[in-house]
Amino acid sequence: MIAGYLRPVRASRLVRLLGLLQARGRMTGKQLARELEVSERTVLRDIEALSAAGIPVYAIRGSNGGFELLDGYRNELSVAQERLRKGPPADDAQRARVRLSPRGRRLAALLGRPADLRIRRTGLPASGREDWVEASVRFDSVDSAVLDILALGPEVEVIRPAELRAQVGLAASRIARLHLDQGCP
Repeated sequence: MIAGYLRPVRASRLVRLLGLLQARGRMTGKQLARELEVSERTVLRDIEALSAAGIPVYAIRGSNGGFELLDGYRNELSVAQERLRKGPPADDAQRARVRLSPRGRRLAALLGRPADLRIRRTGLPASGREDWVEASVRFDSVDSAVLDILALGPEVEVIRPAELRAQVGLAASRIARLHLDQGCP
């Protein structure tokens, strides 16, 4: 269960599973089990955990079936690896201050996003959310930061910059209007 505590071994295995699917594309449960040195049942539980965390992994049935990621999906881990090969980030990178719930911290760790998330040891807890922590996040553009923040849903709050907070609020309002539309069957 993703909401529960993830042991470091399982978290590491989930990251490896995600990396295998990104690098090789479609793989069977048997292939993944062999690569990860676990049972096929464990692979199925891990696939379920990734899906529950919002990773777009899905099963393909049939003789050529297996598991694969949605076309074009890239997590921040692979983006970070590309940045390491390219060198240090551009000087125009900015930092945002956010608050994360305990579940938000787990999701961020599992998803690998937002990239360069740093939990602050100091920071005042928000009223009614004493178990939330403050963190800083590096981002290159407000648009990319909005997507990273939205990936964590209601488990994150942007404190600053004001522009990012406003853009996240607008995007969340659009999502809410879309899903509250009474015209849908």
